[in-house]
Amino acid sequence: MKRNTILAAALAAAYSLTGCNWSKGQSSSQAEDPPEPQVEQAPDGESITVEHPDLFALTAVSAHAVVPSLSVTGVVAADVSRNVPVNSLASGRAIEVHARLGDRVTKGQLLMRIQSSDISSAFSDYGKAAADERLTSAALGRAKLLFSKGAIAQKDLEVADDAEADARAGLQAAVDRLKVLGADLAHPSPVVDILAPVSGVIIEQNVTAAAGVKSLDDAPNLFTIADLSHVWILCDVHENDLPRVHLNDLADVRLNAYPDKVFQGRVSDIGAILDPNIRTAKARIELDNPGAAGGASEQLMRLGMFVQATFHDQQKHMSVLAPASAILHLHDRDWVYVPKGPNAFRRVEVHSFGTAGGGQQVLVSGLRPGQRVVANALLLQKASEQRE
Repeated sequence: MKRNTILAAALAAAYSLTGCNWSKGQSSSQAEDPPEPQVEQAPDGESITVEHPDLFALTAVSAHAVVPSLSVTGVVAADVSRNVPVNSLASGRAIEVHARLGDRVTKGQLLMRIQSSDISSAFSDYGKAAADERLTSAALGRAKLLFSKGAIAQKDLEVADDAEADARAGLQAAVDRLKVLGADLAHPSPVVDILAPVSGVIIEQNVTAAAGVKSLDDAPNLFTIADLSHVWILCDVHENDLPRVHLNDLADVRLNAYPDKVFQGRVSDIGAILDPNIRTAKARIELDNPGAAGGASEQLMRLGMFVQATFHDQQKHMSVLAPASAILHLHDRDWVYVPKGPNAFRRVEVHSFGTAGGGQQVLVSGLRPGQRVVANALLLQKASEQRE
């Protein structure tokens, strides 16, 4: 009995020593892990208190004379003033279509033929008007002869002259109608040829062979031809960046398809209405479309291509440079965090003016040269949000 009691006491002592060592080992392991940042949001919403401020590195901003730039995205679009619709005032049916969407055409090229009852009716009216004009002209000649002999009165001559004038006006109206409908007086035919009014690329087609062609009042364009030798670049400029874009400013344009080529255009319009969804305005850049390497008849820029447009300021500015990582874009505004006391940071609004290369952002207000900011504002912001 005494031996069992002594054995139990020894086992209890050993268990106690083992538990003590495990507890000490666990405390030592926890002491080696880096401390978690404890962040508290101040009541004003602009200040943040932290327990370990050394986890958020600081960097000093510097002043430099820079030429700020603004880069935006855009697409190649046709110059609306160089888009020419192709229509027919004669309704009927398309019997031949010689052009298709995307074809390059020249001025005067045959696009399609239409068989039209309007043309047949117009030629019939022209024939009747021509016969009436011949008859009244002959009657006027006889009236003049009789009047010279004293065989008719003055009023009879005036009636004959008026009838001839009316017939002549009716004939001219019939001729004008045939010209408007596109008919050829020298070759009477119910078929009218539709020719290209300008040279360019067909960017719209709404007719096919054997399709009905309606009158101009209630029908879309048969074709739309665009002159792509001069194009537009339509860019989206954010609301905060609008003061940096001005009419007649020069802009560098780079195509995603040809990143090694740089083209220069001029800003011709800045939209007066913002897109309510993305808060951007359309800026229009106009520039010439150079020919592709394959030949002058083919332009390099194609409609719908994505581009990168860069606007450069006209002169250098003394500005503050800060790392892009130090700037936090929040609620359509830019912010940085500056030290406020030993364990606190304060959020300060700044105004960015583009990039200056090397991952630096140009700031025009909000900071002074030499002032220190948190190098990674997003890291501090995330820590604050996790604490909340």
